[in-house]
Amino acid sequence: MVKHSSRIELNQIAYKGNINFIRKKIGEKPILSSVVKANAYGHGIEVFVPMAEKCGINHFCVASSYEAEQVLSVCRPDSHILIMGIIYEEDLGWAISNGIAFFVYNFNRLAKVLEAAKKVDKKAKVHLEVETGANRTGMQANEFPKALSYLKQHQDWLIFEGLCTHFGGAESISNQFKIDQQHKRYKAFLKICKERKFLPEIRHIACSAAALAMEDTVYDMVRIGVAQYGFWPSPDIYYAHLHQTNKKSDATMKRIFNWKTDIMDIRTVDQGEFIGYGTAFQATQEMKIAVIPLGYSNGYPRALSNRGQVLIHGKKAPIVGLINMNLFMVDITHIREVAVGDEVVLIGRQKNNVINVSSFTNATQLLNNEMLSRLPAAIPRTVVK
Repeated sequence: MVKHSSRIELNQIAYKGNINFIRKKIGEKPILSSVVKANAYGHGIEVFVPMAEKCGINHFCVASSYEAEQVLSVCRPDSHILIMGIIYEEDLGWAISNGIAFFVYNFNRLAKVLEAAKKVDKKAKVHLEVETGANRTGMQANEFPKALSYLKQHQDWLIFEGLCTHFGGAESISNQFKIDQQHKRYKAFLKICKERKFLPEIRHIACSAAALAMEDTVYDMVRIGVAQYGFWPSPDIYYAHLHQTNKKSDATMKRIFNWKTDIMDIRTVDQGEFIGYGTAFQATQEMKIAVIPLGYSNGYPRALSNRGQVLIHGKKAPIVGLINMNLFMVDITHIREVAVGDEVVLIGRQKNNVINVSSFTNATQLLNNEMLSRLPAAIPRTVVK
């Protein structure tokens, strides 16, 4: 197999530590569902899912039937998959026949689900997503009673597996009034279920932020995305945790992701010469530069031109010039005995130095999720201990 220009390593031990920390926060009873949408937040579904299963995870949330198929191709037979987003009508039968659950967020979809279930001769696992204030997807309050009646009437084919909603901004303390309002509205939907003596098997509303900071939002399942990958959803959630635990700091959650490449070439540049496209960087002295074989087409943000750094021999090497589509250059004048083929760390640790994802996001104004999920699926991912 030919070699890719970069590689991603996922740390199994760090991930286990993250799961243990989250489990301690939510308790033993709730299902911990691993959210692996956006190619497992850039970590790679095919590699990450078996890695998660080794840590006791057997439930996965995705954003589409396409992602569900990816998970299904690598997960154990006893693992569960839940589609939170788009599932086309023509894919309903496929999902039902494979035991894949999915959100239903409008009443009219239920008839199509019933039809598909009968066609494949298997019960459909339905999670009613209700509108509580995020105003993205979610069944409106006026449709909910008839949806319940429909599910109850067709229990031979439709399983009322879940009742859920999505918080719009739980990571920010400034949104707390909105989250409280959403939770109150969710309880009103639950009350209707109780009054009709028709309850879902699984109640779930908590994302990473809510699960870590709002104990009352933890019901039968939590949907954990960014936290399992070692990132606090926001500074607000981190400080809320410190307040709850009476700690001054907590480094329990660790990044599981390391991104590496190798030096492609080394060049000497004379004083006064420009490096790369245009005139963005001019050498003020004779310089030694290393050419790095990836660029913005590989997910490395162009906004880090003349701003970012990489690690070589454990030392920080600043980017000089513009980041190209598939190349960029770094200054190695201050680093001794560098050779072509030497390891370059783009994100991660090398000796005593670290480059965090925040080094990217602070400079580029990208969210952690946004930066990671943009990484091409073609970059090979491997699990290391």
